[in-house]
Amino acid sequence: MRRSAAGLPAAANPTAPARARRRAFHTLRVAAVDRLCADAAAVTFDVPEGLAASYAFAPGQSVTLRRVVEGREERRSYSVCAPAGAPLRIGVRRVADGLFSSWLVDRVRPGDGIEVLPPSGRFVPDLRTAARHVLIGAGSGITPLLSIAASLLRDTGSDVALVYGNRRTDTVMFADELADLKDRYGPRLELVHVLSREPREADLLTGRLDAAKIEALLATLIAAEEVDHWWLCGPHGMVRDARRVLAARGVPAARVHQELFFVEDAPPPARRPAEGAPAGPTSEVTVLLDGRSTTLTLPRDVPVLDSAQAVRSDLPFACRGGVCGTCRARVVAGRVEMRRNYALQDDELAAGFVLTCQSLPATGEVTLDFDA
Repeated sequence: MRRSAAGLPAAANPTAPARARRRAFHTLRVAAVDRLCADAAAVTFDVPEGLAASYAFAPGQSVTLRRVVEGREERRSYSVCAPAGAPLRIGVRRVADGLFSSWLVDRVRPGDGIEVLPPSGRFVPDLRTAARHVLIGAGSGITPLLSIAASLLRDTGSDVALVYGNRRTDTVMFADELADLKDRYGPRLELVHVLSREPREADLLTGRLDAAKIEALLATLIAAEEVDHWWLCGPHGMVRDARRVLAARGVPAARVHQELFFVEDAPPPARRPAEGAPAGPTSEVTVLLDGRSTTLTLPRDVPVLDSAQAVRSDLPFACRGGVCGTCRARVVAGRVEMRRNYALQDDELAAGFVLTCQSLPATGEVTLDFDA
């Protein structure tokens, strides 16, 4: 999954460690695995005192996990589900044939070691100001929203409305934690469960969180003109529909923040660089990462991330599908063509940021700054 521009500037975020400290994986021990429902679990990590600063997180951020499966390195990004300052904890829902999710939900046990990259991401609220926030999520999209809601309610005088869609009651992740938040903060938290395959006491609360349902909820329960920030997390269709409804109601795009965990269409097929010198047109691509510059001759028909990793194996990535945003970099010279983008917002694109897993060199010289 990932990402959007968010409400907390990096310079104002006291929990954000220096970028150079984000790059290294460390093996963290699993402190606890808590079953949330039949197909989901929360995994809590024990972060050593010496790494506490590097693994401090802001609400809404995520971590990338790494493991080797049958000789092949695999990475996945998971959102943190804990409030800021709490132990590092992620929420995981098992997906069909999921190399990571099935392992984490069914096999990982306390004491196991997992390679984890320090937190990153910009799906982060401003904890310095009280405001009116509405959070709309579905399925495992609740994971970062739980972190955001708990942090806002605890650390600010904000009011929060959380609309959470699921199939049935027994598939609701973090049901107990959400109920505890409601008990603790009372009228400051409006909690709305919508179920698509289980009748509720009101038709308004039954069905999928599509455009019609979101419009009905806003017309009945939420005064959109009173909301300062909207936080959307879930499958692409839900996020797309919510954005359309909000735009039709005149909500400024700057107030809407999104994160995706699933996109229906498949990414372009991976193109690995051939061994030896590239055949065909090439570009001189300079990558800047952790203060180190490397210039490479790369083919123009292979994404920069894939071809540059042969030399710079430390380049950050997770999904390789243009969704998570982990491989984000800024074009400071030259031009690239980005094939697919579900992570970057308009302001990031205007500032020159691209997803290197989807970017083909388009000029003779290109410079990409991963530290920007």
